[in-house]
Amino acid sequence: MFMLVCGVDTADKGEMVKPLVPKRIVKKRTKKFTRHQCELFKQIGTSWRKPRGIDSPVRRRYKGQKAMPNKGYGSDRRTKYITPSGFKNFPINTVQDLYMLLMQNRKYAGVISHTVGAKSRKAIARKAHELDIRLINANSKLRRLESE
Repeated sequence: MFMLVCGVDTADKGEMVKPLVPKRIVKKRTKKFTRHQCELFKQIGTSWRKPRGIDSPVRRRYKGQKAMPNKGYGSDRRTKYITPSGFKNFPINTVQDLYMLLMQNRKYAGVISHTVGAKSRKAIARKAHELDIRLINANSKLRRLESE
């Protein structure tokens, strides 16, 4: 994508594609759902488990007890899976995978899989820059190898 703004070539400045966000992302709940009585007993982990006891006040949804996760806390369909950068993630394994994002480069950003080696990763990053496709982790393994 080549643009000429006030006589300055923006393609050389390294300006990447901007995301197309339909609306502001609103999270209904940002706190994690924690397990009932996890703060009282050290051996009980914090990850959510549904209470199943016959007298459990959390299961019976008493006032003042912890909230249980349910589908009402789900995200808006239009903003679901959108990262803070404004894009949805798309896994990239080869250079050919980038061509699937040509028409959707304002909606999806490529994420290079962790199994891709440094040589292929370098080729993918170079091609993504040519095609004006945002890569989330373009320099992840390359920086470590160049510094050694």
